[in-house]
Amino acid sequence: MYKKIVATGIGVVSPIGIGKEQFWKSLMEGSSGAGPITHFDTSEFSVHFACEVKNFNAEDYIDKKKIRRMDRFVRFAVAAAKMAVEDSQIDFTKENPERCGVIVGSGIGGLQTIHEQSKVLYEKGPGRISPFLIPMLITNMAPGEIAIMYGLRGPNYSLSSACATSTHCIGDVLRLMRYGDMDVALVGGSEAAITPLGFGGFCSIKALSCKNDTPLKASRPFDAQRDGFVMGEGSGILVFETEEHAKARGAKIYGEIAGYGATDDAYHITAPEPNAIASAKGIELAIKDANLRPEDVEYINAHGTSTVLNDKIETLAIKKVFGEHAKKMAISSTKSMSGHLLGAAGAVELIATLLCIKNGYIHPTINYEFPDPDCDLDYVPNKPRQQQIKVAISNSLGFGGHNATILVKKYD
Repeated sequence: MYKKIVATGIGVVSPIGIGKEQFWKSLMEGSSGAGPITHFDTSEFSVHFACEVKNFNAEDYIDKKKIRRMDRFVRFAVAAAKMAVEDSQIDFTKENPERCGVIVGSGIGGLQTIHEQSKVLYEKGPGRISPFLIPMLITNMAPGEIAIMYGLRGPNYSLSSACATSTHCIGDVLRLMRYGDMDVALVGGSEAAITPLGFGGFCSIKALSCKNDTPLKASRPFDAQRDGFVMGEGSGILVFETEEHAKARGAKIYGEIAGYGATDDAYHITAPEPNAIASAKGIELAIKDANLRPEDVEYINAHGTSTVLNDKIETLAIKKVFGEHAKKMAISSTKSMSGHLLGAAGAVELIATLLCIKNGYIHPTINYEFPDPDCDLDYVPNKPRQQQIKVAISNSLGFGGHNATILVKKYD
């Protein structure tokens, strides 16, 4: 019999709020984080807006000297980890460090550092490249820095699978903890790719919404007038514990992490497979892993990117798995407000899902105005809904055909 794994701490750095309270408030208010890009001049780009993190002061979380040696995505991760640990009220000085691990992923890693140091190379020569270039850009530096901060010597690594990254990290932690390798884990993802190179790349593949005149209305998952996603940045980190460990120290529990499924489309580097075979299978596997039935699921936090193909195919996958029950479930997209946090999306959206379960409200999918015949389910349009949830799933889909689903249960 597997040990139960529960979530006991939440930390979030997002375009709609830093910290769980502001994040939840924005979700309930239906606030969009989109606006004109401030990180760099976008006058030569086809798109001029994104969901940037606002009012983030790294010095609130990290020693000033260390900040200069961290890429922005690592700073986000360390800040979110600190919030999660404080929220959980765990004292790592009283824990066995070999039983505590950190698995935090990033889809892209230190792109800002790559951009800046490439300029140094071409303008000043190789002798001027920073000795911190490599340790700043590699994705595994996020879990590495978190482990150093708390002295945690258990399993520690970073996964990278595009927009499914942090959901895969969460799934790995679930299985490692069930297997008995850890009592406590910090898990999630972080991303800071709104840079000229990263943003320009997404513009070039025409993945982004071009609604430059109405950025607040640009992310509109499942809506007939959707035209692409809105790029975001940030980090979501959670504290997971075995139920036994959490109860022994009297921890508050947000929910049980009960199931995980992962598949791949094996179809195309960016486009989803049109029959939703593998994405549906991933959902089925998560439900089976939790020893539940499809009709037990009451809420889905959708991947819901606001791209034409994703929303259509994700809707098809849901119908394949749930049949008639699909029409009875509530579905919403956090990305309608936060934008797409790429490798951090799955963790931030799991946090949203857990808060919905804990608070008895489902956050809305904002900007849903024009129904699409291909997307004809209940997307909780525009306003939050009071509803008790016992079982929910959170979906993540990524370039490369990656599909990952986490199932969570209300903890009684």
